[in-house]
Amino acid sequence: MSAMVSAGRRYLPRGWADLGRQLAIWLGFALLYQLVRGLADRKPPSVALAHGREVFNFEIHLTHRVYELTLQHFVDQKHWLELLVSWTYWNSEFTVVGLAVLWVYLRRHESFHRFRNSVLLANVIGLIVYFLLPTAPPRLIGAGFVDQHRDGLVRLAANPYAAMPSLHSADALIVGVVLAGICRSWFWRAVWIAWPGWVWFCVMATGNHFWLDCVAGAAVALLAMGVVYNERIRSTLAARPA
Repeated sequence: MSAMVSAGRRYLPRGWADLGRQLAIWLGFALLYQLVRGLADRKPPSVALAHGREVFNFEIHLTHRVYELTLQHFVDQKHWLELLVSWTYWNSEFTVVGLAVLWVYLRRHESFHRFRNSVLLANVIGLIVYFLLPTAPPRLIGAGFVDQHRDGLVRLAANPYAAMPSLHSADALIVGVVLAGICRSWFWRAVWIAWPGWVWFCVMATGNHFWLDCVAGAAVALLAMGVVYNERIRSTLAARPA
């Protein structure tokens, strides 16, 4: 027991108790996510499919092209690129975000709370939109897209009707901006600067999002960061009586 306490004092910025609080916050959000998903899944799939087709029709009307379909065909011609794009899609949202949050907590703790709050706020906004306006991804509306989610476990983990806004895109932008700003190595700064664009490419090339979903996701990320990092807003909220 004394060894664990000593390790907590040595490696954890605020000890085991604070780490437990942070884990409880993320667990609470995960439970909220599942609750909202359960409520949203009660709506007929036809609603989400109709919204997905509306996004598709809007893009056709605006650009007269389906860029996402071109990206998917390009990726499918190169097996190594297909694997890399698929890996990015499945790991960018949870593995990379989780590791980034943990690294910032341990190594750049002064930046942790705003980073955490930005990610959580962006995802809460996304959940609200998802509940009010469930939207199917390109891969489920046909139009020439290939649905690559064939594995049973993959289908279970995937959220089929949360395409708008793209939380993959939102979280990638927050992670990229924050880590590019606090990393000391120019190499890692360049990596994180490029990260949002790469994730946006991947989510479109896998048929999981339209570019309009990515734009909406980026807007959600900027809104969340604007609220969290704006000193005037934070001071106003802090001054409100309990």
